[in-house]
Amino acid sequence: MTIKPLIILPDPILRQVSAPLETVNDEARRLADDMLETMYDAPGIGLAAIQIGVPRRMLVLDVSKEGEAKTPLVFINPEIVTTSDERSVYEEGCLSIPDYYAEVERPATLTVRYLDRDGKERTIDADGLLATCLQHEIDHLNGVLFIDHISKLKRDMVIRKFTKAAKTRGAKAI
Repeated sequence: MTIKPLIILPDPILRQVSAPLETVNDEARRLADDMLETMYDAPGIGLAAIQIGVPRRMLVLDVSKEGEAKTPLVFINPEIVTTSDERSVYEEGCLSIPDYYAEVERPATLTVRYLDRDGKERTIDADGLLATCLQHEIDHLNGVLFIDHISKLKRDMVIRKFTKAAKTRGAKAI
């Protein structure tokens, strides 16, 4: 397993729509393992493949609490099947937008259909933090960032801050 470098805002790759994985094979499982290692190292609770520069529809999550056994989850080609009308608000952050957090309102529950790391089709009903994380990471697969769910004023401020920081690093901008 390898820790991969994270793609940071304002890199334009974060706005790409990721393509489905055609087959779940050893290469896909290695990618999932690298993503989990990268996520744990960051540390974070979710990571989409696009955040390490791989535009494929794969994400990993682990919403276990500190001190609990790790419960890594791998979602390949995830699709939101249903969402609730009920809403919930969580303070979200993102490994690709370090040290910035904002409250985001999303559906409180949802059902997601996906392939597991063995290529078997599965469905999961999620609520609470798991529901929020799934929506956040699936957004990444569609080129959407959590800052797209906040006011334009706040979003523009965040983008300006990260664009300025990228210029000082010599990185690409959106």
